[in-house]
Amino acid sequence: MNDVLIWIDNNIMWGPVMILFLLGTHVFLTVQTGFVQKKVFQGVKESLRSDGSNKGDLSIFGSLMTALSSTIGTGNIIGVGTAVVTGGPGAVLWTWIGGIFGIATKYAESLIAVKYRKKREDGTYMGGAMTAFEHLNMPTMGKIFAWCCALGAFGIGCSSQSKAISDVISVNYNIPNIVVGIVICVLTALVVFGGLKAISKVCEMLVPFMSIVYVVGCLLILIINIRYLPQTIGVIIASAFTPRAAVGGFIGTSVIMAARAGIARGLFSNEAGMGSAPQASAASVAKNAVKPALVGSTGVFWDTVVVCLMTGLVLVSSIIANGDISCILTDGSTISGSGLVAACFNQIPFFGRPLLTFGILTFAYSTILGWSYYGENCIRYLLGDKAIKAYQVLWILVILIGSLVSEGAVWTLADILNAAMCIPNVIAVLLLRNVIARDTKYYLDEGHLEEEDPDLE
Repeated sequence: MNDVLIWIDNNIMWGPVMILFLLGTHVFLTVQTGFVQKKVFQGVKESLRSDGSNKGDLSIFGSLMTALSSTIGTGNIIGVGTAVVTGGPGAVLWTWIGGIFGIATKYAESLIAVKYRKKREDGTYMGGAMTAFEHLNMPTMGKIFAWCCALGAFGIGCSSQSKAISDVISVNYNIPNIVVGIVICVLTALVVFGGLKAISKVCEMLVPFMSIVYVVGCLLILIINIRYLPQTIGVIIASAFTPRAAVGGFIGTSVIMAARAGIARGLFSNEAGMGSAPQASAASVAKNAVKPALVGSTGVFWDTVVVCLMTGLVLVSSIIANGDISCILTDGSTISGSGLVAACFNQIPFFGRPLLTFGILTFAYSTILGWSYYGENCIRYLLGDKAIKAYQVLWILVILIGSLVSEGAVWTLADILNAAMCIPNVIAVLLLRNVIARDTKYYLDEGHLEEEDPDLE
């Protein structure tokens, strides 16, 4: 089964066509929005200000933290390690490039999620590609996206995260995976059954703290490896655009392998193009759709441009400084992403292993919480309120299952489901490109960001 999944992943879902489709969309929307990336620091500032509106379930900061809880996850650590294993050091640059251009896609998908959101009978808000497709009179496409998200959440946001937590605890503290899985289930249930506001409240406290601690820790490691940084940057850039033979501890890679690994793992991390995080933006208080979209787009900046880059630099500089690290084998023939990450961080005296443990535990747990909302939101759209409890129970069960299955199967299945979500979501964004360009010009470029849109739910 794992071999079949790998073939589907490499040849269909994440072949050259998908890479060009996603990266091409990022570039196209960058131009369509007038290079919205130049407004990213304005978005950071807006995330700390109150919108002054009463239309919405979460504060604009709360919606960003909920979105970041799902995006800042194991993809920032193990995902980057897997990218380096499969695509070489050049994958780090492709992850970063995909993230820079992906800011525009995250902005665009968040804009339509807010603009076409709906108010439920209980007064809560729902938005995403499914409601955008309703506006386009294409409800079947909306249902396809919702099913992809509801099912895909079990891969990217649940099983892969519990697997990462159970593995790091098992390796470092010799606790059986099943015991760790049960503990994760209990901790998740305590929050998830409380609904969106309970999830958001935990994320507002956890996400800023865990991100700052991790980035500071990475900076300390880079200071230790500082004499290798010029070589590190040179190797990353050269490997991104030229084929490389197996040398200096790195496996041989082609340019397409580096690009595929970097972009696929970057998507797993920042979710730009997947249409997941915009569902949190849709619940934000808002006067118009542009402000929460701008704030939402900063999630890619924090996730990929900052956190993934830090991890990539730590890994590649550590491999260069300690060439035998890349010889860490998991089954006698292959190197795993988690094995590479553990080897790199563990060679740092005193705080390397605790930092890795802390990062994986907090990043993965927050992702489980954030994605539980996305899955519930989509299943509620498809089947109504009656299906929520059953979905929540299944979510808890998959956490336990995920902690016990193989790493390769979990990550491969997550890649496939990610791509399945991307296709309908990106179609919705491209069909509404003119609306996105028009609203961006009026509200953002012409300075009407505080103006209220009377048509917004």
